[in-house]
Amino acid sequence: MDATDPVVATTRGRVRGFTRGTTAVVLGIPFAQAPVGPLRVAAPVPPEPWEGELDATAYGATAQRGDTGITLIPEPSVLGDATLNVNVFAPVDATPDAALPVFVWIHGGGFVSGSPASRWYDGDAFARDGVVTVVLSYRLGFDGFGWIDGAPSNRGLRDQIAALEWVRDEIGAFGGDPARVTVAGQSAGGGSVLALLASPAASGLFARAMALSPAVGAVSGAAARRFAGRLADLAGVRPDREGFATLPEERLLALQRLAQKPERRARLTGLTALLDDGLPLGPVIDGDLLPRSPFEALADGASADVPVVVGATDDEFTMVTARWRKPLRLVPVPLALAMLGLGRSRRRAYLARSRRRGAAARLGGYVSDRVIRSVVLRTARTRGGAATWVYRFAWRSPSIGFACHCLDVPFWFDHLDAEGVTTIAGDVPPADLAAAMHEAAVRFARDGDPGWPTWDATARRARVFGAPASAPPVEPDAYSDVAPLV
Repeated sequence: MDATDPVVATTRGRVRGFTRGTTAVVLGIPFAQAPVGPLRVAAPVPPEPWEGELDATAYGATAQRGDTGITLIPEPSVLGDATLNVNVFAPVDATPDAALPVFVWIHGGGFVSGSPASRWYDGDAFARDGVVTVVLSYRLGFDGFGWIDGAPSNRGLRDQIAALEWVRDEIGAFGGDPARVTVAGQSAGGGSVLALLASPAASGLFARAMALSPAVGAVSGAAARRFAGRLADLAGVRPDREGFATLPEERLLALQRLAQKPERRARLTGLTALLDDGLPLGPVIDGDLLPRSPFEALADGASADVPVVVGATDDEFTMVTARWRKPLRLVPVPLALAMLGLGRSRRRAYLARSRRRGAAARLGGYVSDRVIRSVVLRTARTRGGAATWVYRFAWRSPSIGFACHCLDVPFWFDHLDAEGVTTIAGDVPPADLAAAMHEAAVRFARDGDPGWPTWDATARRARVFGAPASAPPVEPDAYSDVAPLV
């Protein structure tokens, strides 16, 4: 690549990016045609070749639309139709025969929001350390994951697979090795990683995987059909391709949000359903692209040859209940957990093992454990003897007060200077912690080993990032506090 103005020849045409320090940045490269018109709810279609050089100096259009308000990660929306694109960050001196490891990132956002156009996901630090980074986009919400009779299922997951196929076919031109691809993601992105591990269609497209704070999106076919029926009823259309095609994008998004909200008298039931069944939109168990749930697939040996890193922050969602710390002092925690569907024996075992104190911390911690942290333990258990490394992120933000959801992301990317990081991590987040976590990610992408012992059924060890200096960095019997929930 030209160090002053990187131009890369892909099989579809040449793309021109820009140089930032020692990083070649190439943004908004299409891996599929714009999902509009007849392609709106179709499987992704490879892009048409183009003449000349494609200007790839700005982020491409995003599937996320509009202002999402204040979020933990600044993830801007970019207008446009060509929402299926990738951003590539590579060492500026990388040559097509460099065969560098590749780190592919899938953003989170509950499968309904999120954007690859966030500076938090820029791969400058990975490029500095000899790793090519690819940040991919995918269709969100009902367009991406809703059940539509007459349309292919799991369109958002198909987009992710199409992006990985683009990596296989094109990344060599950027200096990457298609045989050394690590797919990684956080929250819904982590759940996507688990779905990709379980999908036969994704087999062979990546060599390693990192599922960070994975929110499993494994919606049953029946649940997906029910949600589609409710949305169709709200819209006054048939729940099929022709019916939904009559709804403009803005109208569908508004109805989607309405359909996701439980009625006022059913809010507790809705929360319990969320804890039991997961998100209403996400990868669907369709008997095709995702034949069964990720846990069933992993237990039967799916992707057993793929090394996996999996973990979570200690208090993913506790900050939500912390806002009501005072009134929650009056709430008996066992009664609240019972109302959320936790039976007596499991409730007693769970509370006995809890490290948290206070009603707000325990209730918020329970949601964290049910939605995210128990997924970590289930993943490690179901993979059996397959190479699996588990971690905990324990550093408590001085501005948030907890090791909360999303807090670990800028540490993995060693990008503490990105806009918005101080809001969630305080004015002086620990650079040594970012260096250690980023080094682990680089080692895993490069060598297939992040640098601590693998999980096994006896020791159940996990690397603890951000633990007090007096505590050992590797903890035995990790995640034992969520074992009663699994």
